[in-house]
Amino acid sequence: MSLQSNTAIADARRPRPSDDFLDYRGLLTPVEQNRLADATATFDREVRPVIGSHWDAATFPFELLPTLAGLDLIGIPDAGGSHLLRGFLHLELSRVDMSISTFLGVHSELVTAAIDRLGSDEQRERLLPGLHDLSRIGAFALTEPDHGSDISRSMKTTATRHGDTWSITGAKRWIGNGTMADHIILWARDTADGEIKAFIVDRGTPGLRTEKIENKISLRIVQNADILLHDVRVDESSRLPGANSFRDASALLTDSRVWVAWQTVGLQFAAYDHALAYALERQQFGKPIASFQLVQEKLVRILENTTASLGTMVRIAQLQQQGTLRSEHAAMAKASGSARMRESVAMARGILGGNGISTDFGMARIFADAEAVYSYEGSYEINTLLVGRAITGISAFE
Repeated sequence: MSLQSNTAIADARRPRPSDDFLDYRGLLTPVEQNRLADATATFDREVRPVIGSHWDAATFPFELLPTLAGLDLIGIPDAGGSHLLRGFLHLELSRVDMSISTFLGVHSELVTAAIDRLGSDEQRERLLPGLHDLSRIGAFALTEPDHGSDISRSMKTTATRHGDTWSITGAKRWIGNGTMADHIILWARDTADGEIKAFIVDRGTPGLRTEKIENKISLRIVQNADILLHDVRVDESSRLPGANSFRDASALLTDSRVWVAWQTVGLQFAAYDHALAYALERQQFGKPIASFQLVQEKLVRILENTTASLGTMVRIAQLQQQGTLRSEHAAMAKASGSARMRESVAMARGILGGNGISTDFGMARIFADAEAVYSYEGSYEINTLLVGRAITGISAFE
């Protein structure tokens, strides 16, 4: 077995009856199918070969930014593309690497979307061009060292207005892209009215310090940061005028939760790709292990999980397109996708046996990355309780 098994993985990615078993891609228009095929080929050709070494070293592949920018992956629905196309593009990028998908998702679905929806005309005109072509990178600073799921009511970072300027003090943690962002969308509680508001804080602002979070076992390419703020001064013109309470953040987080739910499908496909390629190539007892009944049963279960998750996401995209998506829909998609993903990657890792714990074979990276996806954008438990509140009318955490 070759170390990276790129040839085997590429062979497994060729069209098979079991790839998108129910042909959900057929719901895309012919133009969108071609665009998806072109992007998928680029991900395989340009992204896949460099990911392994960057993941092991926990470094970011800045050399990929021009390639990603050329695919025009940001703000697809606003540019006339469908929510389904956007979802499939997230799926295919996360199928190649979850870290790069996470980088792009934070930048697009949180930062760029926040400025587009909540920013002023001046902010949109000044910032969106650079964010769209990836010449400028964004981060979204909401979570804090001691508060994640309860951030809406327990946020400690504060913003105090002094005439036409604001003073921001506090700390944020697990901020994706935080070490390299040119612009940080930073959420803080207004000391005057107690409401949570958002500010654009640029790299190099006095009082702003970012520190890379080291020793991660998951999403190692993502440059997560601790952010420390001591009397950071920004002008009133840096405040997002459309962000006047946590409700304004919640709308962004609902769409972001959908993007992460698409990631759970992509990661399951990645696990399936690696497990199938390995099973077809690996010889035991004189024949490929893919010929063994127990291995075939695992492959089918992974495919069942992946297909069921994909079906859910197709319906979610339809609801988005209709403008009828509710937050509990996104929560269920993320929770159910996370649960199936965890099972799928565990079975796939098992098919690789001992080689499944070596990053040389790719599967260990997929297995480890799944743990981060299980927890961020609302953990499995919190998303389950959001659905529980919707169906019973009773909140389990209030």
